[in-house]
Amino acid sequence: MSIGSNIKALREDRKLTQEQVAEALGISFQAVSSWERDEYKPDTDKLIRLAEVLGVSVSALVEEKQKIFKTKETIYNWKHMKTYVKTTAHNLKMPNTLKAVDFAVKAHEGQNRKRSTTPYIYHPLNLACHALSMDIHEDEVIAACLLHDVIEDCKIGLSELPVNDGTKELVRLLTCEKTNDDNRHEIISKYYKQIMTNPKATLIKCMDRCNNLTTMSWGLSRERIYRMIKETEEFYPGLLDVIKETTEYNNAAWLLKYQIESMLDIYKRLL
Repeated sequence: MSIGSNIKALREDRKLTQEQVAEALGISFQAVSSWERDEYKPDTDKLIRLAEVLGVSVSALVEEKQKIFKTKETIYNWKHMKTYVKTTAHNLKMPNTLKAVDFAVKAHEGQNRKRSTTPYIYHPLNLACHALSMDIHEDEVIAACLLHDVIEDCKIGLSELPVNDGTKELVRLLTCEKTNDDNRHEIISKYYKQIMTNPKATLIKCMDRCNNLTTMSWGLSRERIYRMIKETEEFYPGLLDVIKETTEYNNAAWLLKYQIESMLDIYKRLL
């Protein structure tokens, strides 16, 4: 396949129009169209920026390939996950989780994952299902998985959450204040230090990172992916040690370490 064919296939796979790509690059859609028809080739600067917009490496754009792999943003239907979590919570008598499910769905209504049409609620439901699949049936943990982003993203106060104080404390620990380039490392360092004081919050944060690592290839720019890798390498070994030292989370610690380190290695090799 030619460069133009690669550009077109990747653009369509990400459900982007020529106009949207052109706007992201600061050029006309006619220029994008001419690339896809192989009438012209993007210069080096545009090629690098185009790779960032499409969330791929430059080599993915320029190499001749037999086929562009089809990708998908979700594996499970969020409504099915919601039903599973509610049914499990009802069967195991988890009152905080039952309240948290519908509250989280309503709070995140209308929000999508970055650079995606996937409803945001897919993410917290994924965390809850992740925990349940590892036989973690603690009501406060599952409820906090569902609510961990509502304060940051939904302009909801801690006191408004329909859960007990233990769950609220987990959500508080998992909520990070806004940062900028100047104060980011200081705030993030303090944030992770606080999380590590609570094994339950640490467990949730590691599951959160697992999910974010699996989706960052289409949700983040290459620059943000590099930053995510560096942050994970700096802070998550300490978080994983906290989980490992918590007897009831020993099995989860092994699996989470494998998932996080495997994802990091894959991204490094591809980048």
